[in-house]
Amino acid sequence: MQKAITILLFLIFTSSFAQTKFGNPEVDPIQIQKIYTDWSAYQSKKIMLSRDFVALDILSKEISKETFLDQLANGNFIPIRLKSDDSIYYYKLFKIKPKSDTSIKATINQIGFDAYKNYKMEGTAFPHFSFTDLNGNLVSNESMKGKIIVIKCWYIHCTPCIREFPQVNRLTDEYKDRKDILFISLAEDSPEQLKAFLARKPLSYSVIPDMKVYMNESLQLNSFPTHFILNKEGLISKVLPNFESLEVALAKESKL
Repeated sequence: MQKAITILLFLIFTSSFAQTKFGNPEVDPIQIQKIYTDWSAYQSKKIMLSRDFVALDILSKEISKETFLDQLANGNFIPIRLKSDDSIYYYKLFKIKPKSDTSIKATINQIGFDAYKNYKMEGTAFPHFSFTDLNGNLVSNESMKGKIIVIKCWYIHCTPCIREFPQVNRLTDEYKDRKDILFISLAEDSPEQLKAFLARKPLSYSVIPDMKVYMNESLQLNSFPTHFILNKEGLISKVLPNFESLEVALAKESKL
């Protein structure tokens, strides 16, 4: 009898350890999914799916990032960051409860789909390009070989694209002494439209006009802004949905 009790206590201990060894959730997984605005604020500030992180399933078992993103895109899960004392990020899947705001699942599925698509592009060659920017400079794969390339994809009437102008301008200033890092942008609009717009809202990137077809067909973009970081071999290092994720990724790429 005593042996049976000892075994039971051991199983309870090991089960508990499996749930907590990576840390506890930084927010209540049930409470955060009751109101869409609460979840949305948490998601935008705390969950960065483009970054490197340790992915955990609902049983706290480590899984691949690809599997994690696929579950978000196609499953019924919400990602929560676990508390951690180190610099490693732990994201865990939790089941979305039946009474949760239905908008949360729909939004997570879309975010997961975009993140999965972006992740699958990492390590692939950026499609061939040879364009002329607004200042008449030729910009091509060949002319930028051996450099880190930061590419912002946007258009004039994209509010989130324009909102981050001050931030990306500060980023170019931060790396102005790095001759091996170049910043270019692909815009859907015509040269005339862009020149008039940028006279009021300057962008420090090199701007290439009339890129709608290229972005739709060659890059297959369906979300703006989208940022790319290309490594010095011309391969896609990261595909990113906003300035916050771009800043983190470029800081890492610039040290390689």
